[in-house]
Amino acid sequence: MDHRWIGRAVLLSGLAALTLGCAQLQAQPPTAPAPTPDHNSGAPRLAQAPTVDKELTQAHLDFGFALFEQLRQATPNENVLVSPTSVALALAMAYNGASGETQAAIANTLKVQGLDIEQLNAGNQALTEYLTQLDPEIALEIANSLWVNESLPVRPDYVERMQTAYAAEVATLDFSQPAATDRINRWVKEHTRDRIPNIIDQLPPDQLLVLVNAVYFKGAWSEAFDRARTTERPFTLASGETIQHPLMAQQDDYLYLETDQFQAVSLPYGNGSLSFEVILPTPGTDLATLSAQLTPATWESWMSQMQSRPGEIQLPKFQFEYEADLIPTLRTLGMGIAFEAGQADFSGLTELDAFINQVRHKTFIEVNESGTEAAASTAIGVAPTSAALPPDSPFEMVVDRPFLAAIRDRNTGTLLFLGAIVDPR
Repeated sequence: MDHRWIGRAVLLSGLAALTLGCAQLQAQPPTAPAPTPDHNSGAPRLAQAPTVDKELTQAHLDFGFALFEQLRQATPNENVLVSPTSVALALAMAYNGASGETQAAIANTLKVQGLDIEQLNAGNQALTEYLTQLDPEIALEIANSLWVNESLPVRPDYVERMQTAYAAEVATLDFSQPAATDRINRWVKEHTRDRIPNIIDQLPPDQLLVLVNAVYFKGAWSEAFDRARTTERPFTLASGETIQHPLMAQQDDYLYLETDQFQAVSLPYGNGSLSFEVILPTPGTDLATLSAQLTPATWESWMSQMQSRPGEIQLPKFQFEYEADLIPTLRTLGMGIAFEAGQADFSGLTELDAFINQVRHKTFIEVNESGTEAAASTAIGVAPTSAALPPDSPFEMVVDRPFLAAIRDRNTGTLLFLGAIVDPR
């Protein structure tokens, strides 16, 4: 067996969460408690506090910003969109099969060094259930799958753990047949409602397994934009070139923050639990300068300082897809050993020496007058080795240059998506 060709681990993130194992043995989420308004945050307050692990959601936030900044720096003049939730969930599944230094490296990258594996798995299970039942007006689905080579050994207790903790759908396939690739891609297409039509190009016959997660989001604005107000307006690209592009317009009361470096506005979906955050650098501040300040601490500070203000927002319509091989970024973030044949330790997953040989992430987003649709898919392949305004002062925010955007749960701070939009075309 030529180990150089063993498996191509594919990690794609659209709005699909990346999870090691994916079975439709999904635990039934609890009945959503009736939300009540929280006038301080602008989000509904659930009748019962979310049963999510705050230490885990903070780790997801820390990891998400580190991942985003590495990818943005790699392609500063291109649109970037990642699903931190998706990638974190997928890596958590791989983490369950790792041991020794490999497990420690993944834990450090995911910022979960302080959590034992039972706490990590229980926390991810609770977070998934919480997010998917948060708002009945919003479609938010998270699914996981585990595709195993029928000719190679995978530990039964690992498979059972993925089914139990990550509701992973499990199937054994003949990886030597093209039908195996087709089946995995059909699963991804189905669970992202056709927005991500495929995640794998081909499967080497000696691939050990592929872990896939898919996330799908579709939410209507709490107050839709009037299509009649959408007009072609100037949008200045990072290069200085000005293009004409459709900008939507709306006046209302929004959660808003303005400093000498940026304007920030929060546009709620549905019942207000989830929202679209827009961070627009001031004309004297470029996107790279602002992004360099983007840490979990500064983000949380910005979000907490937002206050309700009347104003007008002009926001471009946009739609794009994004795809990345995450191995270079994850190496930079500290888990290089997981990708090294002969050094990686996935003994909790298989009796064979094995390593991760590819991690790709794919996302999709569309923002228009009605709301937002987004999807992500992450696939991991494992291969054997041979300053605020006065309260009543209206603002005007014209998003006519590169900006940051995120889809966020206001209650826990969970980032479903985080992106930099430099060209809305």
